Amino acid sequence: MKRRVIIMGAAGRDFHNFNTFFRDNEAYEVVAFTATQIPNIEGRKYPSELAGRLYPNGIPINAESELPALVKDLHADEVVLAYSDLPNEYVMHKASIVNAAGADFKLMGTAETMLKSSKPVIAVCAVRTGCGKSQTTRRVCEELKAKGRKVAVVRHPMPYGDLVKQRVQRFASYEDLDTHDCTIEEREEYEPHIDRGNVVFAGVDYEAILREAEKEADVIVWDGGNNDFSFYAADKYITVADPHRPGHELGYYPGETNTRLADVVVINKVDTADPRNVETVKENVRSVNPDVIIITAKSPPKVSDPSAIKGKRVLVVEDGPTTTHGGMPYGVAFIAAEEFGAAEIVDPRPVAFGSIKKTFEKFPHLEKILPAMGYGTTQVKELEATINAVDCDVVLAGTPIDLNRVIRVNKPVLRVGYDLEEVGNPTIKDVLEDF
Repeated sequence: MKRRVIIMGAAGRDFHNFNTFFRDNEAYEVVAFTATQIPNIEGRKYPSELAGRLYPNGIPINAESELPALVKDLHADEVVLAYSDLPNEYVMHKASIVNAAGADFKLMGTAETMLKSSKPVIAVCAVRTGCGKSQTTRRVCEELKAKGRKVAVVRHPMPYGDLVKQRVQRFASYEDLDTHDCTIEEREEYEPHIDRGNVVFAGVDYEAILREAEKEADVIVWDGGNNDFSFYAADKYITVADPHRPGHELGYYPGETNTRLADVVVINKVDTADPRNVETVKENVRSVNPDVIIITAKSPPKVSDPSAIKGKRVLVVEDGPTTTHGGMPYGVAFIAAEEFGAAEIVDPRPVAFGSIKKTFEKFPHLEKILPAMGYGTTQVKELEATINAVDCDVVLAGTPIDLNRVIRVNKPVLRVGYDLEEVGNPTIKDVLEDF
């Protein structure tokens, strides 16, 4: 008899695991997906056009809160957890819930889920959301292009809209972002690459995406997200760690997997971290991966006009995922506000609208920063209303996108940029010589 399976996800790894292992597998029947982490991604179906011949009616996507009942009502034999940025203890709580409901609990590994490319692959992943993976990816692309290599960046999935339309996406211009109706979270990842002339692929079906990317590139760069491990088998595996969160390189799933897989670990933000925490991260990494190459780096904030901050009352807007489920209480814009002499960092919570207010309630560690939440038209409007309601002199935007492209703000917006800068040796250039 077929084993009946539920896949727990967040519109990313869950679909990938299905596509690579379960889609045409006669030994299994996937009876449901569940969804969490991202707002409003449940209540739809994984469509038949993507699910394949075994699923003519598609597969329902339910809220994860329904999981215990789903296991019993759908007579599930096993549940596969397929999302990331999770404390190890949290993973085992989910295992206990599943086991108590009567099903087996499973985590799928690299052998069954990593696709092989005909081109060399460099994977850039992280131990947590918000470590600095994006600027590390951009640094890798910079070095490859300096060597005359054509690069295609393949970004970890963020398919929050029409899944059929999002099967394979290619982004080379701002117009492409508009065509695909990208959320703020998608724009945060794609815009910085577009600004540097990098072509980005993303979507739902990562084998089809890979084959399209291979047509354009000498080297594929996997731009991982949410501390997931790579969807592609890598010839060079780079993992980014954060000394502001020492211990997380061994305490999160699948961040520890990335620590163990790494050929290179980049310890970022060493200029703003306690040196003792930097050493702790180094020791933890070497305790499980003794032969790894370690690069230390910084990502200092850069603004076009520091005088626009000095003595001003500022609203700090930060990258959404980093400061919500990533757990960081602040980001690069907060650092810039302090470094460049802001008179006050204004608290946005009293005037937060709708889902933005609920975000603050869900993540009480957020006090004086506003996460740039934008997982749909309504939430973007609520973000806009919140920013416009804050009494301040200037908005300091640490999100990688130009907010003025997606919302109308009634006060000046000063963007805070950041790029990876290695501290000492070795460097990214050194570890990519064979490419």
